[in-house]
Amino acid sequence: MSKNELKKEIGLIPALAIVIGMVIGSGVFFKPKAVFSATGAPGLGMMAWILGGIISVAGGLTAAEISAAIPKTGGMVAYLEEAYGDVWRYLLGWAQTIIYFPANIAALAIIFGTQAASLMSLGDGTIIPIAIIVTLFLTVMNSFGSKTGGAIQTVATIGKLVPLFAIIVVGLMKGDGGVVRLFPMTMANHPIGTSLGSALVATMFAYEGWINVGAIAGEMKNPGKDLPRAIIGGLSLVMAVYVIINVAYLFVLPASTLAATKTPAADVATVIFGPSGGKIITIGILISIFGALNGYILTGARIPYAMAIENKLPGSSWLGKLSPKFQTPINSSILMAIISILLIFSGKFDQLTDLLVFVIWMFYVMTFYAVFVLRKNQPNLHRPYKVPLYPIVPIIAILGGLYIIFNTLLTQPLNAGLGIVLTLIGFPVYKARKSKFKKADDDIA
Repeated sequence: MSKNELKKEIGLIPALAIVIGMVIGSGVFFKPKAVFSATGAPGLGMMAWILGGIISVAGGLTAAEISAAIPKTGGMVAYLEEAYGDVWRYLLGWAQTIIYFPANIAALAIIFGTQAASLMSLGDGTIIPIAIIVTLFLTVMNSFGSKTGGAIQTVATIGKLVPLFAIIVVGLMKGDGGVVRLFPMTMANHPIGTSLGSALVATMFAYEGWINVGAIAGEMKNPGKDLPRAIIGGLSLVMAVYVIINVAYLFVLPASTLAATKTPAADVATVIFGPSGGKIITIGILISIFGALNGYILTGARIPYAMAIENKLPGSSWLGKLSPKFQTPINSSILMAIISILLIFSGKFDQLTDLLVFVIWMFYVMTFYAVFVLRKNQPNLHRPYKVPLYPIVPIIAILGGLYIIFNTLLTQPLNAGLGIVLTLIGFPVYKARKSKFKKADDDIA
């Protein structure tokens, strides 16, 4: 094994757990507020959850073809390079390094700190310190190897599903609102187009994270077979859970109440389980966020590492080094932790999540379209898996992504503009570094 070669020790179950664990995090517990606030009506809110699931599954089915055909560490950055050239690979890697992964880690850590402080009756001043501590703890744990991170992910995934299914089963049985609270579909003062779009952006954060399992393809034992299964199987389960649990929410509390609370799951649990139910669900939420946070820390460091071994980032000679004992990208993990902690100090969960969803979906759309590009330019490329119902499924994914992008530009121009500017800063850095790029197998000077 060369010094730049990662160990191949991740199988289907840990990969499946990473998909589920990274997707089911804080969104299912916190985003119902944003969804039902945007729509004003339960029917349109449920439509946003269903539509978000359909777009995500279509995206998963589409991206899995490229993931299986190009099973390289780095995930999407490798796909975009193959389809569009090195500049797009660079811009995505840059955006993932300075925006997407750190913003995700920071947002999840902030919510973890918020819930932990609430559970232990601590003041708001403890939220940021707790967020920093959990980020550093998981960074250290993942430095012991991807197998260790995968084990943490598997345990956390199992743990988080228990409170989710408890709310679903008991909520559907004991809820007294039922069908009445699933209607009406729309409200007169909420335009369908922009309301559904804003709600969809919120649900897409709840579905976010599935594609990042491709970043560890280079560490999977059988990526051609297991990667598509992990993405598709994980997303199908997540979509079912999200739709059903939101029905359970509405069986217990009306949409107006869900829109007014920051902790819908805990409030629902208090109604159906009694006063102690809120604390029980808070513990479940902490486990869920912990697992999602672990997944982003596990996969996020692989992006700057993949760029550094090709000398594409300032400080590549340091970022491209692996831990001598565990063969993990320890220095890239440190960089990711530093940026994340800086963002944690903002304390702004919703702004961070809206920013990262907008930025990453620009590249998602390019990834989906890359299926068409590669089928035309590389018809003989070995494809262990092909997207079903081609070209219908990729078109659904692309149109859904474009809807998310343009609605964000319309409703949140400042946040969208910030995302575009931060991403484009990578272009002059790319131009300055291009002459120093190296092959992944070359030594970094």
